[in-house]
Amino acid sequence: MSIKFTRWPDVDAARYRAKGYWLDLPLTDILSRHQGGDALAVVCGERHFSYADLDRLSTGLAAALRRRGLVSGDTALVQLGNVAEFYLVLFALLKIGVAPVNAIFSHQRNELAAYAAQIKPSLLIADRQHGLFTDNLFIDELRRAYPSLRVVAMNHDSSPAFSLAQWLDEAPGAFTATPTPADEVAFFQLSGGSTGTPKLIPRTHNDYYYSIRVSVDICRFDRDTRYLCALPAAHNYPLSSPGALGVFYAGGSVVLAADPSANLCFPLIARHRINVTGLVPPAVALWLQALEQWGDSGQLASLQLLQVGGAKLSETLAARIPAQLGCRLQQVFGMAEGLVNYTRLDDDDHHVFTTQGRPMSPDDEVWVADEQGNPLPAGQIGRLMTRGPYTIRGYYQSPEHNAAAFDDAGFYCSGDLIELTADGYLKVQGREKDQINRGGEKIAAEEVENLLLRHPAVVNAALVSMADALVGEKSCAYIVALTPVKPVALRRHLRQLGVAEFKLPDHFELVGELPLTPIGKVDKRRLRELIETSTITPATGE
Repeated sequence: MSIKFTRWPDVDAARYRAKGYWLDLPLTDILSRHQGGDALAVVCGERHFSYADLDRLSTGLAAALRRRGLVSGDTALVQLGNVAEFYLVLFALLKIGVAPVNAIFSHQRNELAAYAAQIKPSLLIADRQHGLFTDNLFIDELRRAYPSLRVVAMNHDSSPAFSLAQWLDEAPGAFTATPTPADEVAFFQLSGGSTGTPKLIPRTHNDYYYSIRVSVDICRFDRDTRYLCALPAAHNYPLSSPGALGVFYAGGSVVLAADPSANLCFPLIARHRINVTGLVPPAVALWLQALEQWGDSGQLASLQLLQVGGAKLSETLAARIPAQLGCRLQQVFGMAEGLVNYTRLDDDDHHVFTTQGRPMSPDDEVWVADEQGNPLPAGQIGRLMTRGPYTIRGYYQSPEHNAAAFDDAGFYCSGDLIELTADGYLKVQGREKDQINRGGEKIAAEEVENLLLRHPAVVNAALVSMADALVGEKSCAYIVALTPVKPVALRRHLRQLGVAEFKLPDHFELVGELPLTPIGKVDKRRLRELIETSTITPATGE
């Protein structure tokens, strides 16, 4: 049984194979190419895992899941944090052809229920340390809604019926890996999205493996690479750009951090001689602030390369990185749908500080469209359009989204507003879609607005971005209510609906009515202008 998704046209697929982009190898080749070596692969707290350990433990789990009825073509809902088990589970599922959705650990009931509704999972793997899974209430809720869910495993659970740790350590017996074919779906990534329904991105072995390999070449990862994964491990950026999978491909080591805070990461960098990591701009600002407060203790002496992506990096902040952190900067601009751009390691300061890089593949087709869909010349700002050997041709089971996001020639419109320079570099100028980028975490305004409208006092709601020096953008909710309602009550309402913490509005403003455009839509541009000109002061919450 294979998962239905929008495939690349045969002529393009043939070209990508002929050029050596698609190797028709499963992603499990990332491990098997090392033949179970003793080199250090993962450091998770005080636990150390070699490549042989990754292979053995993931095989044990794969066999345990197969014995419990999982088969190729099934889907899984997985929610694990920055722990070694995240990678062990991923490789185990790849080995038996089960395609997971890897939820971010900060996601709550609202997000997980939406993912489950789309994939109808046969398997759930989560963590008892997450608030949703301290008991079995949400598990039972999912099982009632989705009878397909027949197997559940929990990290930090000692009972044989649920214990992920025990399943990892089961003897595999006469196990043979059966990954899905390389041109089939390996797993689903999550779209940042600007609509209320989270979209799932089907990534195949062929396209994702190509993206990883090229990223490794551009970023020069090798066996000496010691990579600190401080961003959420499931995010596309720290997973494949080159991320942990790139490190594993190259034979280096991944050190896991629970979060990107300076007080946690600086000692890890010093202890493990970390030489590369990836951050989002707000974390960079906090690192620089920490250095100013603490002084240079030499903890970052081993750091050679800092990748920055997830949101636009200001030129001022970019210039401070080599000057104050003492390492090389590489800007990364990519998307879970495919296209990844890097500044190159031998680029001059002008390109590194002022652009978000250039596409990594010779067959990445990138152009800029005006509002009518016509091509714009270099230097003009418009919508990013792209297609290529690792950019999807459609979201999973989303015909309406696909009709809006892909043109007839298969070009993907990401919703980013960019300028393409004469030498092929991208400068990101903003977002066309109604989306807030809070420190690299994407918030779909429509989703939060719809949930606010479920409060009995709320008549209308509009969520817009506010510029913020620390996280780039914060959110302000404008509320029209029947009766006065306090921000603390609205936040409590959203929490009760299971909304992730980062999606809660930072500020609230109660207004008598919302401004409208000539065609009757809420004029969010006007609301943002009111904030920028400081004609209103949004009411803070708790």
